[in-house]
Amino acid sequence: MDTNNKLESRTDKYNEANDSPTFMSELEKCMKRLEEKGYTDQFKVERKHLQSLTDSNKRYKPKDVNAVNFFRFEGISDPDDMSILYAIETTDGRKGTLVDAYGFYSDDETGEFMQNVDVHKKVSSRWESEEDSKPST
Repeated sequence: MDTNNKLESRTDKYNEANDSPTFMSELEKCMKRLEEKGYTDQFKVERKHLQSLTDSNKRYKPKDVNAVNFFRFEGISDPDDMSILYAIETTDGRKGTLVDAYGFYSDDETGEFMQNVDVHKKVSSRWESEEDSKPST
C-alpha cells in the first residue's frame, strides 16, 4: 500500500488474492471465443507482410491471407476509442487474430495491407459450425 498517496483507498485488511470476478471487455470476450474456435495465433502487419507473433518465421503476403470475419468495438467512455478484430486464416492452415485501431488512430500499414486481403463478414453474431446449428435431440 502506498502511504504517500493521499488518494489511496486500499486498506490493510486484504492480504489474499482477489477472488471477485473480473469482467472482460467485449473485445476480450470475442478474442476468447475465437481462441476456442482455433484462432490461437496472433498477427501484426510489418513491412507489407502479416507476421505471426508466435512464429517469427511465418510471414504472409495479402494473397496468402483470408479474413473470415471481423468485429468492430467502440470504447465505453470515448467513442474515438475504436478497434477492429480480424479472424485470420492463412493458406498454410494457421488461424489467428489481428487487432488494429479503427478510424483516426488506425495503423496505416495495417489498413493498407488489409485492403489487399479477401475480407468477409458473417451476418450472424454467433460462430456456429454445422454441428452447433443442428437442433439437439
